[in-house]
Amino acid sequence: MKNNQMVITDDTGKETIVTILLTFEDEETGKSYVLFEDPQDDSAVYAYTYNEDGDLDEVTNENEWQMCAEVLGAFTGGDEDGEEE
Repeated sequence: MKNNQMVITDDTGKETIVTILLTFEDEETGKSYVLFEDPQDDSAVYAYTYNEDGDLDEVTNENEWQMCAEVLGAFTGGDEDGEEE
């Protein structure tokens, strides 16, 4: 596995290798974020928070998702619109 990849296990136990696009910490909240895509479907970007134990929680709050999209857009130089695909 490459350095920019990690394994995600879903609720059914299915493992998927995903490509990490970006990790960052929000200084206001202290939360750590990881943005990644599934190489089988690189049209969707997923945003999760994580802790030092490696536990992941999906970002479901619209304001958090918007912030993640803006950070990704700034990082990639792209024109992210903040919409989940």
